[in-house]
Amino acid sequence: MEIESKIRKWGNSFGVILPKQFLESEHLQEEDIVKVNIVSKKANISKLRGLWKFKRPIKEIMKDIKEGYD
Repeated sequence: MEIESKIRKWGNSFGVILPKQFLESEHLQEEDIVKVNIVSKKANISKLRGLWKFKRPIKEIMKDIKEGYD
């Protein structure tokens, strides 16, 4: 099951609220340990720069892709 929750300030730390329905369906209770996988919605394409080497400029490749959809 996948849920979405906002990060909220909790004292000097931050926390995530889990919906009651989720806790019940997964038979979770206070003090249980859970594993959390973080998936960021903020893409940082600057980290990708230089990973791919193209024979043609990106603008030309994108133009060809757009023309293919017209």
